[in-house]
Amino acid sequence: MCELFAMSSRLPARVTFSLEMLARHAGGDRPSCDGWGVAFYDGLDARLLREPRAAYQNPWVDFIEKHGPPSHLVLSHIRHATTGSKRLANTHPFARALGGRLHTFAHNGNAKDIFKREELSLGRRRPIGDTDSEWAFCALLAHLEPLWSGDTPPSADARYGVVAAFADDLQPIGPANFLYADGEYLFAFGDRRRRRDGRFVAPGLHILSRHCDGAAGDSEIHGVSVESQAQSLILIASVPLTDEAWRPFGEGELLMVRRGEVIEHISPVKC
Repeated sequence: MCELFAMSSRLPARVTFSLEMLARHAGGDRPSCDGWGVAFYDGLDARLLREPRAAYQNPWVDFIEKHGPPSHLVLSHIRHATTGSKRLANTHPFARALGGRLHTFAHNGNAKDIFKREELSLGRRRPIGDTDSEWAFCALLAHLEPLWSGDTPPSADARYGVVAAFADDLQPIGPANFLYADGEYLFAFGDRRRRRDGRFVAPGLHILSRHCDGAAGDSEIHGVSVESQAQSLILIASVPLTDEAWRPFGEGELLMVRRGEVIEHISPVKC
């Protein structure tokens, strides 16, 4: 399946390991070889780099790992095409402007029946490509659009409520892990993930929190380049990228993160 990665940090930081690790997942015996993309936020705008070919041993990926810009919010995706052809328009992360900022979205799952779902209709939004993932993003933006029609940004609670309702609509269609960012908040929804034996089971995402107090000798965090200042980071990925204690998401778990701290959290319902 596709690979997802996101970083949210209190201060801008440079990701130095994640793309390489995601690219490794896309090479060898991994089937995820149909495209890659990364969004580096700079305030409410973002540098978006995408390419509809394999990330594994890709010179552009190597360049980004060595020279990628510092950012407080990063989204990345490695694609395994299931719906939609192998082309730029179908390569994640997808991006649209709304409410004076850039919104981005990356998805890992299978929602082939989404095109028939009235609750996930597009409103005025239209996809550029032909994937279920971009359709899902346009449906999310259609639901968010009324919140952003005023002169001031909507509250965090209002944004979270819309994303939670969207996740509830998307999850019954099929495995639905996604990352969504609006330049201020990062939303991460964990569902199920396809295993090598063909089963779809949780976890679909994992999370790791890191903190650096800025003391001498404590300015390096493995995989992320930081300044010698107090720093807080949240890392989210499809699979753990280091041997640290990544916490798996429960099936149906939604997090809202801002500047390296979890702001809101919905745990999955236990039956």
